[in-house]
Amino acid sequence: MIDLVGAKTINGINNIGRYGRFLWQSIKVSLRSCFNRLSYPLIWTQMYIIGVQSVPVVMITGAFVGMTLAVQAYDQLAGMGLEEHLGVLINISVVKELGPVLAAVMLAGRVGGALTAELGTMNVTEQIDAVRSMGTDPIRYLVAPRILACLLLTPFLIIFAVLMGIIGGYFVSVIQLGINSRAYWSFSASGVELWDVSIGIIKGFFFGVAIAAISCYKGFTCKEGAQGVGQACTEAFVASFISILALDFALAITFKSIYNTFWPIRSLV
Repeated sequence: MIDLVGAKTINGINNIGRYGRFLWQSIKVSLRSCFNRLSYPLIWTQMYIIGVQSVPVVMITGAFVGMTLAVQAYDQLAGMGLEEHLGVLINISVVKELGPVLAAVMLAGRVGGALTAELGTMNVTEQIDAVRSMGTDPIRYLVAPRILACLLLTPFLIIFAVLMGIIGGYFVSVIQLGINSRAYWSFSASGVELWDVSIGIIKGFFFGVAIAAISCYKGFTCKEGAQGVGQACTEAFVASFISILALDFALAITFKSIYNTFWPIRSLV
């Protein structure tokens, strides 16, 4: 039993080390690719696949998040006579937390799974070795465009999700539940600051890099056969989901500390 636990611990540490080296190399190559015009066509292609094709599912996710929040929170606020403040609750939740996190989770499922399956299939069929044998760095050719595409477009996808969440919450709150429209937007404008919007967008950069890096690493290191590719896709989604939650927690603490440092009086109001 002790030997088994020790072996798994050592294997886990080795995996963390390999992923750390892979991530560091990917970041360096990605930075160099930003100044190499030959890499731009590869990045544009991945931006279309990762960004443009993900817009519908992200927008649908955001809309239902806003509508669900409106339905669930209305009774509690109406019981206290504060139903006109429903917009503050919906919009602050969608802008800062639920919108970015759920949009990133949807991307981890759609984009992360696709990246892992694509690179995993290339790894199993030895296409990655073929790229390496031709003198081309597979990380520069396969990983860097995907990381840059996720880095650049995840914040925009979060904006789409947040916008649809706000519209969905307004539709249910004002049109279905009959809350006064002017009061709804007035309280929302007073409760949601530019700082809150910025937090949600900044989180997108971290989420995008985490999803792309984990998915590419799992694709590069997947086991042989169709079962290995399927297992790598599952592991990539689970690891991406946990990373999103962990990053969200760490960033929430960081941004709260920054806000309390520069606006200490307002944070106590």
